[in-house]
Amino acid sequence: MRPFPDKEWLLSLLVLSLLLWLMFLGNSPLRDWDEGTIAQVARDIWRAPDGTMRWLYPTLAGEPYYNKPPLLHSLIALTYSLGGVNEWTTRFPGAVLTALGVPLLFLVGRQLFSKSLPALFTALVYLTMLPVVRHGRLAMLDGTLVTFFLIVLFCLLKARQNQKYALGVGLGLGLIALTKGLIVLLLGGIAGVFLLADKQLVLLKSPYLWTGLFLGNAPAIAWYTAQWQHYGNIFVQVNLQAQTFNRLVQPVEGNSGNIFYYFIEIIKYSFPWLVFWPGGFYLAVKKRHTSWGSLVLVGTIIYLLTISVMRTKLPWYVIPIYPFLALAIGAKLSDIWQHRHFSTKAGTLLFAVLAIAGLFGCVYFVTTDPQPMLIVMSLVLAVSMGIVAWLVKMSDRRFIAVLFVGMYVVLALLMSSQSWIWELNEAFPVKPVATLIRTHVSPGTKVYTSFAYSRPSLDFYCDCRVIPVNSETLKKMAGTKSYLLLDNPTFQMLNLPNAQLLGASEKFNLIHTNILN
Repeated sequence: MRPFPDKEWLLSLLVLSLLLWLMFLGNSPLRDWDEGTIAQVARDIWRAPDGTMRWLYPTLAGEPYYNKPPLLHSLIALTYSLGGVNEWTTRFPGAVLTALGVPLLFLVGRQLFSKSLPALFTALVYLTMLPVVRHGRLAMLDGTLVTFFLIVLFCLLKARQNQKYALGVGLGLGLIALTKGLIVLLLGGIAGVFLLADKQLVLLKSPYLWTGLFLGNAPAIAWYTAQWQHYGNIFVQVNLQAQTFNRLVQPVEGNSGNIFYYFIEIIKYSFPWLVFWPGGFYLAVKKRHTSWGSLVLVGTIIYLLTISVMRTKLPWYVIPIYPFLALAIGAKLSDIWQHRHFSTKAGTLLFAVLAIAGLFGCVYFVTTDPQPMLIVMSLVLAVSMGIVAWLVKMSDRRFIAVLFVGMYVVLALLMSSQSWIWELNEAFPVKPVATLIRTHVSPGTKVYTSFAYSRPSLDFYCDCRVIPVNSETLKKMAGTKSYLLLDNPTFQMLNLPNAQLLGASEKFNLIHTNILN
């Protein structure tokens, strides 16, 4: 592989990541839960009159929002002021910040490996990991969180040559705290254990480190103090207890799973790179006395063990593990490139299976969901994995380059389609229902629905609070002036008197009750 200067690799990685993260960013509606909620909070900040300090005391549909600090929400509000309120502006800040993690990880790798090749392979693996790209494009906190953590790691490593970089450690941790609160304790703990494992004890005496920790975390401490002074104990009960510590010991909102939940998530969505992870992790164990080996072991074990024993399980909690996986895989790919240490029989079989899976995917999309992008995506997957299988069989190390190019094109085609947010198919499309509500109901009005659970994305698009209630409660509302959003079976069953049908969509009817009184 031709030796480019680091600046050229950095620029190339930046362009490739921004292209992948920003293409067709607004082509799909916002999803539940986090996207709809974050967008509502950001819109409240954007709409707030001057002097209300909504950026400091955020709200959700006009009610205090205690859940998370509003750093990303405020950045989204800024994009609303520049480009209006839509899906693209909602996702733009988080997508850009997550994309910056790719060149940042390259810089981290250069400090760890002292060579460009494993650092480059690490960054390219991270660039072409499905969960990293998909969740990073969503208006969620986790991709941004990882980028800030990479700032912490880069500054920690760079401080070995110049202690002034230790100032950035505190800055990065402060940004993490302002993004997702007390997860800074876990990620900061990983950075601290790595510092000890890497024998950088002299850094603990550095005034730059402690000054950075004080200055970087002062805004986060000030924000939490302001919330406590403004709201009192209810903020502590909701933010620290219900939304933070309770997630450690009990399933919050029914989000549970067994101890292998995140192992399964990694296995499901990390192919083809997962093929190289066991070898990379074994290599890290052998090289545990090196900086990269100790970071991979410390980060992978501590983070994965922590989220696995937590009682609340959500798929995006696993996102911060991917830089550690990418480092291990990048090291293994570099070893293969230099020494060709790879099982050709097993590798040929695995990539041949992936090629066949691509062909089956092509047949499936042609027959059941004929989206051209997905059909082409499946063909590209089949062809590229087939070429990789053949090159592996020939012990040709160029299979690594083909793998990078093939996965990048596959992900680009997926992100260009209407299916990259597949969770949208789990319930009814919100936009037609939101249009129905918005046509007949004033913004901010409460609408009661027979649907089983609330949908923040629906609240965002209709600009109202749509509250799920049971059938008995809906019957009692017949005597009150209320707006009801009823699915077709419930609408026919209730047969509410004194009700006006305002409009209907495919699955729902919007009615106004007690209009005669």
